[in-house]
Amino acid sequence: MNSVPGQHKSVTDEAQKIRQLGLAVINTEAKAVSALQSRIDSGFVKACQCMLSCEGRIVVIGMGKSGHIGSKIAATLASTGSPAFFVHPGEASHGDLGMITDKDVVLAISNSGETEEILTILPLIKRLGVPLISLTGNVSSTLAQAADANIDVSVEHEACPLGLAPTSSTTATLVMGDALAISLLESRGFTAEDFARSHPGGRLGRRLLLLIKDIMHTGEAIPSVHESVRLSEALVEMTKKGLGMTAVVDDKQHLIGIFTDGDLRRALDRKVDVHEELISRVMTRNCKTISPDMLAAEALQLMETHKINALLVVNRDTSLAGALNMHDLLKAGVV
Repeated sequence: MNSVPGQHKSVTDEAQKIRQLGLAVINTEAKAVSALQSRIDSGFVKACQCMLSCEGRIVVIGMGKSGHIGSKIAATLASTGSPAFFVHPGEASHGDLGMITDKDVVLAISNSGETEEILTILPLIKRLGVPLISLTGNVSSTLAQAADANIDVSVEHEACPLGLAPTSSTTATLVMGDALAISLLESRGFTAEDFARSHPGGRLGRRLLLLIKDIMHTGEAIPSVHESVRLSEALVEMTKKGLGMTAVVDDKQHLIGIFTDGDLRRALDRKVDVHEELISRVMTRNCKTISPDMLAAEALQLMETHKINALLVVNRDTSLAGALNMHDLLKAGVV
């Protein structure tokens, strides 16, 4: 089927126009975010100090798109060590204001600074005597002037060509919210382990909270042979336990070495007799081990660094405690 003359050019021109529109939005919003650097001023510092000294929770309020951004900021604060929740200002004036206590801090978001639903509850917030922080696009607005600390999140242009849909302004507000949350995180000394405890079901939680003893094979499931056995017996143990290796121990169950699939290949290359060769002659001594109280993530790092697929777990006295391989880490969601 022949194409219509000029049709290909039309399609190409349309695609180029779409790309340019997308790039224009990104550039506009990037400039809006860049302009925030000069707003990290005394107002920002005071806002952080108010939230750091808060004995209750940070109550975030906002209407419309500002409300959506506020909800995300509240979630970020809560997950990074600053207890917070979102309250819809329209609902606040119909009973939800009772959720705010005199130990809380209110973070109000309004691009215009004149959002009616927020201004309606300002006197009630003031009566409670709680610190009020505002993120506004107008430093002369009623909300900004009423706040104990106002942070300027104004933008020169919205990315919307009509100048109607909140785009650059909501991006700038979200970024400033992140700046507040992470500044508080650092100031509180909030750690990765703290974050993991509030996300126990997530991958990070598994990586940072799961210990070796939680996932290692123990007891009869540990592949283990005495140093006096022959290679053939070690192979039977390896096959039976299915971890691709076996520990080699002495009379007191102290680890003296490991025999792996790699050791087997090297032994076969040397044409050893698997029925006559002693395991002590072909095993690897001074093998990599790990403690049962270490993090599973550390086992992963050790395996990746030394390019090995299995580890033996030993107690402080070098007695054999367990075994695990890469499959165990995968199954536990650590990888």
